[in-house]
Amino acid sequence: MIQLAIVEDDKEILQSLINLISEDKEIVVVNKFCNAEDLISNFTDLNADVVLMDIGLPGKNGIQAVAELKPKKPHVQFVMCTIYDDEQKVFDALCVGATGYILKNSSPSELSEAIKIVYRGGSMMSATIARKVVESFQKRKVQANEAANLSPKQWEILNYLDQGFRYKEIADKMNLSFETVRTYCRNIYDVLQVHSRTDALNKVFPKN
Repeated sequence: MIQLAIVEDDKEILQSLINLISEDKEIVVVNKFCNAEDLISNFTDLNADVVLMDIGLPGKNGIQAVAELKPKKPHVQFVMCTIYDDEQKVFDALCVGATGYILKNSSPSELSEAIKIVYRGGSMMSATIARKVVESFQKRKVQANEAANLSPKQWEILNYLDQGFRYKEIADKMNLSFETVRTYCRNIYDVLQVHSRTDALNKVFPKN
C-alpha cells in the first residue's frame, strides 16, 4: 500500500484529489495539509511514501518546501500538482528534488499512475521538461570542469571572495600584495570564462 500525503490550500480541489485517489485501492491518503508550513512542522513524524504537492501555496510555496524537506527524508517522493503546465516552475521543482508533476485536471488513472511511478523509483515529466533538466545538468557539468582547472591558491582566494572579503583584506590574510591578489583574480575569471567577481561566485557557488 502506497501511503500518500497531500498539500493543497483549496478545499474543493483537495477533496477532489482525495476522491480521485480513493478509487485506487493501492494508494491510501494518510495526511493532508493546507499549507507548506504545516507539512514542514509535521514532516519528521510523517509516515508517507509520496507527497502530492501544490506549487502555488500561501506562505512558502511548494518548490521552497521540497527544497527544504527532500534532504531530510530523501526516500520520500514529491509529485508537484499544478493547475497550469508552467514549465519553469515544474523545472525548478525538479531541480530541488521533486520526481514528477501532474496537472490537477488529470484523470484518476493518470493521477494514480504518476504516484505509482515515482514510488517505484521512476520520474513523471513531459519530454520538454525532461530536455530542460538534461540541459541544466550538462551546463553544470561544463561549469564543474572549468572550476576543476583552478589551482589551490585560486580556490583559497575564491573562498575568501565568497565570504565577502575585499582584495586588500585577502592580501593581508594571505600575506600577498594587493596587485598579486588582483592578478590572481583576473586569472580566475579567465579560467572560469567570466568577467566579474559576482559572475565567478555565481558559477562556482550557485545559490539556487
